[in-house]
Amino acid sequence: MNFQIWGLTGSLTTQNESQMPFAEERLWHWINEIDASCNRFRSDSEISRLNRHQGQTVAISEALELALDAALRAGAATDGLCDPTVLPALLALGYDRDYDELARQVDVVAKAPVPAPGLGAITLDRTRHTVTLARDCQLDLGASAKALVVDLVAEDVAPYGGVVVELGGDIAVRGHGPHGPWVIGVGDSLTITGREPRISFSNGGIATSSATTRTWRVGSRTANHIIDPRTGTFAQSTYATATVTASSCVIANAFATAALLWGEDAGYYISQAGWSGRLVRHDGSVEFVGGWPRAEETPS
Repeated sequence: MNFQIWGLTGSLTTQNESQMPFAEERLWHWINEIDASCNRFRSDSEISRLNRHQGQTVAISEALELALDAALRAGAATDGLCDPTVLPALLALGYDRDYDELARQVDVVAKAPVPAPGLGAITLDRTRHTVTLARDCQLDLGASAKALVVDLVAEDVAPYGGVVVELGGDIAVRGHGPHGPWVIGVGDSLTITGREPRISFSNGGIATSSATTRTWRVGSRTANHIIDPRTGTFAQSTYATATVTASSCVIANAFATAALLWGEDAGYYISQAGWSGRLVRHDGSVEFVGGWPRAEETPS
């Protein structure tokens, strides 16, 4: 099954046809839950309301709590480089509208960079199910929430058989396919050509982050959506693309994002955490990190 949401393409594949109706129901359940709670482009979403109530303690839904918890885990795992508090930096770079509209702009006017306040600006009370943002904090959960969706769907469906859920380059894999381990194509862009290198994978998450997709013009520069929270400006990375496999898609996404900010040190941090990676430089050369899954032939 193929689908589209948030300007992204996705796919859902199950080991057995009998799983598909339930898998589709869980897919749209979690997409709708995360959209209502985490879509910053919806004025009526929970995160939009939360961002308007900085400095106040706000009761939140289970879905937003799951998304905030995932974002905090991603941030902690990457020493704060995968940071949900970068919204002011994105707004300063002109990312204040839907990406499709932003990409059509000839020359976006940027403001001065805004370093992120960091994870310490978020107080999540898991007992009372409330969150308090510091007065200078606004959240964008886009990256981690997208990865969370595929993890949640895969977890719900996995008890009934193998499943692969993919959304905009984020993939959650559980179990086996009809003929053994799943074979996953690993691309360097959002455009699928059918010639992507493939890997065998059974359980966990795969995520790809790119400094060359979701870009827009800011003066003479090409900005991208990967924000360095330390400086408030966009990634100017050694690598064009980073793909990471990990125990979950949330963590894989966090390390793939952080890899573009770590630069030459990315391989060290990925391998030290116990994950594996495929790093592509701007000249197209590829480096493998850790126990990268066994590669299949690139389709001819």
